[in-house]
Parts: sequence; structure tokens; C-alpha cells
Amino acid sequence: MKPAMDYRPVQLDDALENDLRQLVRLSIAEDLDIAVDWTTVAMIAPERRGACQIVPRCSGIAAGIALAPWIVDEFDADLEVEVLIDEGTPLVPGEPIVRLSGSARDLLTSERVLLNILSRLCGVATLTGRYVEAIGEHDARLYDTRKTTPGWRRLEKYAVRCGGGHNHRTGLYDGFLIKDNHLALGRSEHDPSSKLTAGEAATRAVAMRGASVNQLVAPPMVEIEVDTLEQFEQVATTGIDIVLLDNFSLDDLRRAVARRDELGVTLDLEASGNVTIDTIGNVAATGVDRISSGALTHQATWLDLGMDWLDGFAS
Repeated sequence: MKPAMDYRPVQLDDALENDLRQLVRLSIAEDLDIAVDWTTVAMIAPERRGACQIVPRCSGIAAGIALAPWIVDEFDADLEVEVLIDEGTPLVPGEPIVRLSGSARDLLTSERVLLNILSRLCGVATLTGRYVEAIGEHDARLYDTRKTTPGWRRLEKYAVRCGGGHNHRTGLYDGFLIKDNHLALGRSEHDPSSKLTAGEAATRAVAMRGASVNQLVAPPMVEIEVDTLEQFEQVATTGIDIVLLDNFSLDDLRRAVARRDELGVTLDLEASGNVTIDTIGNVAATGVDRISSGALTHQATWLDLGMDWLDGFAS
């Protein structure tokens, strides 16, 4: 069967840069308000130059390293930035990933913002890599969700890709995803007093994709969440792209895969709900095409990064 379409991946592009710069501006305001870095101004002469390296204290996966020049630029800092590794590269404790040189004052003032952003993104990539590894040799692809830190969505989804995962829809504008609340609040065209069935909802969304609403073109991807095998039967042949099997047992996941194959439809099956690092291997073994987990972003911890000073470059 031909694989279904996928959502647009988050790229290292203008949209990502814009989100990053807004976060850096907020971070600068948090640290400096309308004042200055008083400690640095008191202790460091304005002509003092220096250099340092950002170094991981533990193993992990690199993410956000390519963003370091944009972060420094937003500070309007007198610094040169050298990115030493590629995104997605395994991190080795003690081996530098970014080198900075220039004004010692600017190095000190920008240190915490640089480390905060890179530590967060490396942490998301590292956790994603562990989930990908736990899938093992199975064919299921790992996806993130919209359970992201407010304001950080593109950045965290970018980090998921660095860790070997895939991006689910970036926002509500990016595709149809019919969930149980849409069914509960929607109304059947045949009986306005009753709520939508999964089959009716899927058919409605398929008919709407590509249509124009207020000069906006509806997205092509249609996905629906189902809770039971009965709902799956309702939607399997409606022309949708993905069925999200929410909180299905392993046996029911296998049954849905078998039924999809029996019908011969072009349809991706996505398992979701209570997916953990300990269970994802068994979920992948059922034959589903996709597994989505909010844990990739909302359970990720920061990776320990530090800034080491290079005495030979100070003057």
C-alpha cells in the first residue's frame, strides 16, 4: 500500500528563526529589564576579550546548536560564534559543541540564555532518541504532539526531528484532526438532536479538504481519533489519511491493523495514549504505522550543558 501523506515537518527556516528571536527577546527582558548586567559591568573592563566553549556534561543528542548565531545576534553582542557539530549528532561529555569569542562582557551576559535554550532542545532530542531506539527494528514512525511549552512549539518540534522523530501537525491550521470532543459537540446532519458519529465526521472533513473558506484553502490531511474497533469500522473506507487509535489495547491494535490490510485501503494507523519508553516497543510490534507521544516534549528534562572558559584566548 502507498503510504499516506504526512504533515509538514518543522524546518530550519524563517518561521523557526522568528519564534526563536521572540523567545530570546523575552529572555533578555527577563535578565536585563531596562537596566544592565551590573555585576559584569562592575567586574569586567569594557576592552576585555575572551573565549569559551559550550560543553555537554553528559551524553545526549545535539539540537539547537545551529541556532546559536541567531541567539547571539539578538543580543547585538560583539561575539564570533563557531558551531562545532551538526544537529542530531551524538553528544560526548567534555567535547565542545559551540565556541564563542569576543567581548568578555557579552560572553557573560549572554551565557544563561544560550545555555537555557540549548539545554532544553538537546533534552527533547535526547529523549526522542531514546524512544526511537526503544521502537527497535519495527517500522513504526515516532511522532510528537501539540503538548508543547507555550511559545516553544516550533523549537521543540525541531528538536524532536533532531532526535530522529517526526512532526505531527504544527497547529490547528495544519490539518484536520477530529477528536472525541468534536463528535460530542457536533451535530448530525440527519438528526440535529444527536451528536456526530465518527463516520459522518470523517466524511464531512474529507469533503471539505481543499475547499476555500474566507479565501483560505483547507489543509489536505484528514485524521480522526477513534476509541473502539466499531468506530474504526465506520471510518476506515471514508477516504481519510490517518486513524488515531486512542488507548487501544495491544490486541485491538493488532485487530485494527489486520482489518485495514483486509480492506486494502491506503490508510495509516496511529497508536496513541499512555505510550511510555517501556511500552513503545510492544506497541510498535502490533504493526501500526505511527506512534504519537506527548512525552517527547512534556516529559523531557534539560541536558546538562556548561560554558568552559579558554584561558589562552583571554586578553
